[in-house]
Amino acid sequence: MSAPISSRHSPARLQRLSTLLALVALLAAAWLAYRPGLSGDFLFDDFGNLPDIGATGPIHRADTLARYLTSGTADPTGRPLTLASFLIDTREWPAPPYPFKRTNVLIHLLNGLLLYLALARLGREFKLAVTPARVAALIGAGAWLLHPLLVSTTLYVVQREAMLPATFTLLGLLGWMQARSALQQGHIKRGTLGMLLAIGGGTLLATLAKGNGALLPLLVLLVEWLVLAPAQPMPSEPARRRLKLGVAVLLALPSAALLAWMIAGIPGYIHGTPLLRSWTMGQRLLSEARALGDYLGMLVLLKDSTLGLFTDAFAPSTGWLQPWTTLPCILLIAALIVFAIATRRRWPALSLAILFYFAGHLLESTWLPLELYYEHRNYLPALLLFWPLGVALGMPGPLPWLRRCAGMAILLALATLTYQRAGIWGDGYLQAQIWAAFNPASARAQAAAAQYQMEHDKPHLAAARLTMAMATHPDDLQIPVNLIGAQCRFGPASPAALDGLRRALSTAKNGGTLGFDWLNTAIDMAASHSCEGLDLDAAQSFIDAGRRNPNWSVIPGRRQDMQHLQGMLELARQDPDAALQAFNHALAEEPGPATALEQAATLGAHGYARQGLAHLDYWQTLPAPSQPSRGMPKLHAWVLAHQHYWEHEMAHLRATLAADAATQARPPSPSSRD
Repeated sequence: MSAPISSRHSPARLQRLSTLLALVALLAAAWLAYRPGLSGDFLFDDFGNLPDIGATGPIHRADTLARYLTSGTADPTGRPLTLASFLIDTREWPAPPYPFKRTNVLIHLLNGLLLYLALARLGREFKLAVTPARVAALIGAGAWLLHPLLVSTTLYVVQREAMLPATFTLLGLLGWMQARSALQQGHIKRGTLGMLLAIGGGTLLATLAKGNGALLPLLVLLVEWLVLAPAQPMPSEPARRRLKLGVAVLLALPSAALLAWMIAGIPGYIHGTPLLRSWTMGQRLLSEARALGDYLGMLVLLKDSTLGLFTDAFAPSTGWLQPWTTLPCILLIAALIVFAIATRRRWPALSLAILFYFAGHLLESTWLPLELYYEHRNYLPALLLFWPLGVALGMPGPLPWLRRCAGMAILLALATLTYQRAGIWGDGYLQAQIWAAFNPASARAQAAAAQYQMEHDKPHLAAARLTMAMATHPDDLQIPVNLIGAQCRFGPASPAALDGLRRALSTAKNGGTLGFDWLNTAIDMAASHSCEGLDLDAAQSFIDAGRRNPNWSVIPGRRQDMQHLQGMLELARQDPDAALQAFNHALAEEPGPATALEQAATLGAHGYARQGLAHLDYWQTLPAPSQPSRGMPKLHAWVLAHQHYWEHEMAHLRATLAADAATQARPPSPSSRD
């Protein structure tokens, strides 16, 4: 006998169905909003990180997988979980960008779903009725999911490392609330295990994706303090004791340890900064107040983002009023934090959103010597920022339909803005030209726009752009490097561009890798006489300028780069013995098997197998390089040693060079002379 129609279509069931349909529609809208951006290109740091996928061969076996997953150098952990996630999209390099971007969008949708579940659960713990809690969660999660500021995280492939910590933070928060519920029901052991798995496991996984995953205990501590503890106290003494123990050991203690680590690291930061950046720690802290103020303007007021991906034009604050916005931003942040603490009982949702946001910025927007400004740093901190709006619009009161329509209008507006911004990210040429137009003071933006113009056979436009940029960025390597490249497309390299490159090489603080890579190209161009004005003597003057750079001369790696380039130049001059001597000097600066292999193979590839063997012999005379003492680099070194990787590579190359040397030494046969 079938159930009555009234039971099959009960109000509760209809509410659940309508919520499910609304959630599906929200996720579908997000997918459609991001879809135009899937056709975009790899950008900036993508090229510095993703090629590691194929650095030691396609990843189809356990040995190459182990080498790849331990190869990361960012953070002490190396971010292996993020590296592993890239294998979803390819097992070898090069690869197209579309699969990577598609996976990023799917992860963003997953995070939006997890955020909805977390906010709906928070709403119930907050003692909201079922419908207001769901409405608040839909609006709060939807506004985050569809916010245009997050496009620059979601469609920037390498920033998957900013997305995955949010995934595990949300899972950790959901697990903590579920464990709390078990304690409330009297399941002490299950609740205790749940808290341990949620915070211990969640923090581990989040941190293996990126270092700011270590903030999970602090973020959950804020949720516990401001919402869960006041709204849902434990009903029994055993449950209260176990919760207090869990809060102390799993939340408070790791948070205190993290803060202590940050404080202990300040002295080393102070002494290490001058060689790395153009600002001091004090200037960075002042600057971050302006950055946070700008982020909040984009998040809350929908202020248009003009910096794009290239934020090198964000000038550091050199004083409380230099620029004048520094002090107002500091006062604004202080006022918001004081307001959140003071109103935590009256408006706990708003208080939580504010404090969660600033706590989420604790690592990347304080003293660590990172670049001053990046939009992707808001991805995790902004998770709860729109929940108070959802709570306000979903609460019972007059004209509930009007407030919910207002919420839908907000989501629609955000989706439209995201669709427009994603469309720009889907067209690399258009994106580069827009960023350059909005950022005339950004050397990176101008160089990127010029590179796209050259790719679209517009070298004259690129050269004109870069000539103007060189006047305002005399110490920036990428401007003269790209200017010479553009000029060589249609004529000779100008003396002004060559002089500009020499000047930049002798003064630049950063850009050593860029200079190294381009100078290798310049040597090839000079050897092939493919650009008038760029000959071997000019290449020699570039290397000499880099050697004179006081910022590079104290860094062994940069000195090694210059000696290596000298060796490449000697090869272009067809002087193998001088090349061998330069490579030996380079190897001695920072002995390493990878360098020895590369240089010996280079000698062999140019037809000088005997010198290649001599270089490997010289490598054997050098002291063993120091091994990393901690973190993922230490594990990576162990993996390579366990696999005898370098021994196998050395033996294989030595055998190849020996065979080539024997062939080169053998006199030609009579038939070959005819």
